[in-house]
Amino acid sequence: MCSIHTRPRHFDEKGATAMEFQKEANRIFAQAADGTLIAEITFPACGDGVVDINRTFVDDSLRGQGVAAQLAQAAAEQVRARGLKAIASCSYAKKWFAKHPEQADLLSGQAC
Repeated sequence: MCSIHTRPRHFDEKGATAMEFQKEANRIFAQAADGTLIAEITFPACGDGVVDINRTFVDDSLRGQGVAAQLAQAAAEQVRARGLKAIASCSYAKKWFAKHPEQADLLSGQAC
């Protein structure tokens, strides 16, 4: 049995593993040293100035370490920085926004 090692692990103030993510226009992700995808959130454009946070993926080896929350936070920051609004069709993103009412201004009232 082997385990996936990405980089030396760092921990945030709550003790969760702090990941170093790669960022693209509508995607934030992390890969293992061998290039395997281990974490990802996607938010493609779905309207004028609106993106749809439609997928959050975290490899089983990282579950329970706060990685999905870090992805959601990074996506929210990127959406805000780009002056966009978001729709959360991903079930995890819906839960994350419900737990972070301070981010509610990012949510669009329109459907994609």
